Amino acid sequence: MARDYYEVLGVSRGASQDEIQQAFRTQARRHHPDVNKDPNAEERFKELNDAYSVLSDPKTRARYDRFGEDYRKIPEDWEERVGAGAPGGGFQGWTTAGDGGRVRFTRGFGEDAGGEGVDFEDLFGAFFGGGAGPGAGRVDIPGADQEAELPLTVEDAFQGGRRGVTLAGASGQQRTFEVNVPPGVVDGQRIRLAGQGGRGTGEAPAGDLYLRVRILPHPRFRLDGRNVHVHLPVAPWEAALGATVPVPTPGGTAKVSVPPGSSSGRRLRLRGEGMPNPRGPNGDFYAEIRVMVPPELTDRERELFEELGRTSSFDPRRER
Repeated sequence: MARDYYEVLGVSRGASQDEIQQAFRTQARRHHPDVNKDPNAEERFKELNDAYSVLSDPKTRARYDRFGEDYRKIPEDWEERVGAGAPGGGFQGWTTAGDGGRVRFTRGFGEDAGGEGVDFEDLFGAFFGGGAGPGAGRVDIPGADQEAELPLTVEDAFQGGRRGVTLAGASGQQRTFEVNVPPGVVDGQRIRLAGQGGRGTGEAPAGDLYLRVRILPHPRFRLDGRNVHVHLPVAPWEAALGATVPVPTPGGTAKVSVPPGSSSGRRLRLRGEGMPNPRGPNGDFYAEIRVMVPPELTDRERELFEELGRTSSFDPRRER
């Protein structure tokens, strides 16, 4: 049995969306395989992402809170569809039956609609497909559109390409898809897989499957729309004298010129080097300078810094 998603993130069931997001970011930074060399870090990171993909979406979270692990079997619009198609106004409420994906329906004024739970796979056939003969009384209803999370690293979103995605189907069986991810997808963007959603009744077509992109937190890069931000550590002499230094980008390593006299906080811009945009200008890449000093000085380094301190008239605390 899968671990409870709230337990995975270390939050209570009443946690706010902000608390869930903060918990995920904190743990994702700690367990990201690029940072954590523990052999179990990758599996732990995947578990964290699975939990966040469910609890970060209020609608999916509500289904998970009500049905637990069986939430994947419950279409988002199932209540509306059942109520619209059932005779005499249909069924107006439900309670969990507690037997693994089966639910108990209640009629208009709370009257029990049946002693045992009704399996969703039989539900629409019973309501819409019955009759005296083949096809008699049948109502063909298109399958419901479905949505799932597509977690991507910043690098994957930048480069795009073919990705294998495995999802749990309505009956608990896994389905694997090959998805063409466009370069430069952004958080929240949806990728449509036509005909891969919920099954229709009768001869009606299946719905579509929408994969909502979720960009995972990154230990180095921060996204602001299509702009990419990164901290650029430089040595004191590089900041004072100027230098050309390497900087990591989602597409690989680039070179930036640090102007002489640069202080921490100065931003260097690489125009068009951010996330690609197929419908307009690319985002920009920003490297923010962070002046770093040696954690331990050699004797010679100490002499040079002491000499600089005696001869320089620079006062960083003087207002300018």
